[in-house]
Amino acid sequence: MRPSFVPRLVNGPFDDPALFIPFLFQHRAVIFDLGDLAALSSRDVLKTTHVFVTHTHMDHFVGFDRLLRLFLGREQTLSLYGPEGFLKNVEGKLAGYSWDLVHNYDTRLTLKVTEVHPEQLLQRSYRCERSFAPDGSHLVEPWQSDLVKEPAMTVSAVVLDHSTACLGFKISESFHVNIRAERLSANGLRPGPWLQHFKEALYRRKPAETSIEAEKIDGGRTRFRLGDLQDDVAVITAGQTVCYITDVSFTASNVASIIAFASGADHLFIEAAFLEADRQIAKAKNHLTARQAGEIAGMSKVKLLTAFHFSPRYQGQAHLLEAEAQNAYREALRANRPD
Repeated sequence: MRPSFVPRLVNGPFDDPALFIPFLFQHRAVIFDLGDLAALSSRDVLKTTHVFVTHTHMDHFVGFDRLLRLFLGREQTLSLYGPEGFLKNVEGKLAGYSWDLVHNYDTRLTLKVTEVHPEQLLQRSYRCERSFAPDGSHLVEPWQSDLVKEPAMTVSAVVLDHSTACLGFKISESFHVNIRAERLSANGLRPGPWLQHFKEALYRRKPAETSIEAEKIDGGRTRFRLGDLQDDVAVITAGQTVCYITDVSFTASNVASIIAFASGADHLFIEAAFLEADRQIAKAKNHLTARQAGEIAGMSKVKLLTAFHFSPRYQGQAHLLEAEAQNAYREALRANRPD
């Protein structure tokens, strides 16, 4: 079954981290981390509705400037999430520019910024027409796991340690709706925007009696009961889950939190900064080795592992890090397989 989103790393494994996740059949995407975004087209950047930043070390946050540059002058609310101190970091970025001409824009760009703490969220908005001055004091609300919850998908986070607070992220599809093309044709229907409305009704769990307007091959329109259309043209399967972990210390607390968070994910993107032979360097720099990353992936029983964020000291040796991570992953999977 074709998934609803297909994540891809914006840069190579030695370059700044950023995971771009476009939604198929929608002009929409989310981004995990804001490393250098130069390799991402302006068109793709402008699909972004939500940005999730693990922490604000430069290699994970330098792309904020390009993001803001492209969205200036557009009618958009852009939601950003980051760890403790994130509001101050965003305000510092915004304060680095002069905004004396933004009153000339007819459109209203708003940055809705959320700072994630272990048990609460701090939220504040910054509007272009106000020269990005903060809107009053921040809002506070309790928090456990979910940052964004929509009918079709959820984005959640976990607080980890990298000498500074660092977030791990996970995007989960509620379930996947695959359309049977042959059944559309048999019913005299053609694909079109109406299918997205049909899927949205399913994600919102609307009653089976709900009326759905469909487009006919001859250009006309007809109506179906949601339940009848679902039984005839849709195949519903479990949704996919993509997890993203980077810049974490190899501590018992971090490992336990990551395994619980990533358990059973379809795809885990996880840093593998150093070879196991250099584990003392990894420990001093609060990063994972490739072997540690693979072991965590195997213990989490994820279906697919992508190791990234390699230290530049291994330029030309990416295959060594990849092999070490994948071998450890397979070993850990076998060790944790039920008898």
